[in-house]
Amino acid sequence: MNSIHGADTPLLKALRPAIEMLARAHRHRDKFTCQHQERVAHFAVSIGAVLGLPVMHREFLRLAAMVHDIGKLAIPAEIINKPGKLSDPEYAIVQTHCSIGHDILRQLQAPFPIADIILQHHERSDGSGYPQGLRGDSILREARILAVADAFDAMSSYRPYRAALSEDFVLGELHKMAGHLLDREAVEALSRHVLNGGALHPAAASVVEATTAQES
Repeated sequence: MNSIHGADTPLLKALRPAIEMLARAHRHRDKFTCQHQERVAHFAVSIGAVLGLPVMHREFLRLAAMVHDIGKLAIPAEIINKPGKLSDPEYAIVQTHCSIGHDILRQLQAPFPIADIILQHHERSDGSGYPQGLRGDSILREARILAVADAFDAMSSYRPYRAALSEDFVLGELHKMAGHLLDREAVEALSRHVLNGGALHPAAASVVEATTAQES
């Protein structure tokens, strides 16, 4: 990861359209999931900014978040859109989306482990996550950030089986999970972002573009 510098920008410029093309293709199948991915990308980048991640790292994190659920393209629509609780066999099928997403993204040339971030975004600090049962720091930091952003949006957004939960309630639940399920630093960073009045809607520009605009 330390090799990410301005010299990699041409490769980033080539990678970004490929990721965004995948996101657009997914939108045609599942607009709800794509909107979720856009919001998660915003939250993940916001957490990364609070934690002081370099701009290029935040941009790669944004790109990973934009397609973190791309593997759900292979999951039957009747399972993805089921309004009630999933059965154990159905949940096992949904869990495969991390590995499928990894298989899709690993073919892209990237100076950053985007495919591995996608693979690990449902891992948990205590080893109870999937698909590999990784623990603590064996989970990529960016995947831990993505997990917090993903959980925040999943709970604070409408779902077919329940109404959206309030920000205060969701933050309280995330703090209960911090340290044993979710990364504590990432949870605290998200709390600071929200409590300091941070925007709760995705920004249109990439991290690099937004930073360049601020500096000009």
